[in-house]
Amino acid sequence: MADAVKAIGMEKWGAEFVSPWHEHVQSFEFANAMDKCMPMAYQVRRSEFDEILIRNAEAKNARVVEGCEVKAVDFLPGHVGALVHARHEDGSTEAVRARFVVDASGRDTFLGNRLKAKQRNRSHASAAIYAHFSEVQRRPGKAAGNITVYWFDHGWMWLIPLADGMTSVGAVTRPDYLKTRKQKSLEQFLRETIALCAPLSERLQHARLVSAVEATGNYSYACDHSHGSNYLLLGDAYAFIDPMFSSGVLLAMHSAFVGADTIDTCLRHPRRATAALAHFEQTARIGPEVFSWLIYLMNAPTFRDMFMNPSNIFRVKEALLSVLAGDLYRNTPIRGPLLIFKGIYYAKSLRSPRRAWKSWRMRKANVKRAAVPGAPD
Repeated sequence: MADAVKAIGMEKWGAEFVSPWHEHVQSFEFANAMDKCMPMAYQVRRSEFDEILIRNAEAKNARVVEGCEVKAVDFLPGHVGALVHARHEDGSTEAVRARFVVDASGRDTFLGNRLKAKQRNRSHASAAIYAHFSEVQRRPGKAAGNITVYWFDHGWMWLIPLADGMTSVGAVTRPDYLKTRKQKSLEQFLRETIALCAPLSERLQHARLVSAVEATGNYSYACDHSHGSNYLLLGDAYAFIDPMFSSGVLLAMHSAFVGADTIDTCLRHPRRATAALAHFEQTARIGPEVFSWLIYLMNAPTFRDMFMNPSNIFRVKEALLSVLAGDLYRNTPIRGPLLIFKGIYYAKSLRSPRRAWKSWRMRKANVKRAAVPGAPD
């Protein structure tokens, strides 16, 4: 499918960060990561990418059913499979017998909700408001596809160029900031939020809004398990942390690769099923665990300083670039440098204890407010 993905993909050679507390723009190129063999990634529109995947599966003789909604899954006694109950657009129903069930329902978390496995992330609370724009100013040359992250007083904003000329623009903020919207429309509130960041406003000076504005709050979650004896939870159906680094497609696809091998082992070699499922569980946790620490500290002043003035001592900058590039699952030796990066962060925080304490208390208070029962999502 490489040619089809290339046709819809925006080449992404790196990322850049802009901070109102720093005078320069900090750019990162994936070519400078630990493994130099993958200097570029693709930014894709998810609906187009998914269409390529499903048509490829259909061409490989998978039965593809569209216009059909799964309503329930009944797991059969003795772990011998499941009955999947679905309703078609014409109102007819169907029950499909399956030896193994894969939940790839994304943030709908179909099985996670029904099995009461979905848990709000108690370490992170954010809200997001976002939309697509056309005619957004892009960087020159091959930097045109780079993601830009803008810090501002209430969190951070993203600008993600797409291949069809559209650009995704959004803001990740504290939930209490989103609540200040009150009676304003989402469009007005997004425009007012963008106006708080002068460098982003400048790039949107001639832009046109081309989609509905959407918002979501308290969206970070994880299921307390990723599998059963005859089912798997893939991608966002298992966990979602944050849109930071555009990691969702990567995590979903890799969990699908490992999931396919896991299912094959479980069905062909039942005696090896326990070990295969344990490996899947371990792999499913890697992505969220690596990204989560960076995301939790995204708005910490010390963290911003380190990102805006990166040092490659003990190869920590190369390791961070590997994370930004999505190189999490191979044998690239990023774990040691990432631990050193954390140590440097805590050491620098101790040098400014008052600032670090204030940032920590603000984050904890934000998480606590978001966890209040009945708080709007």
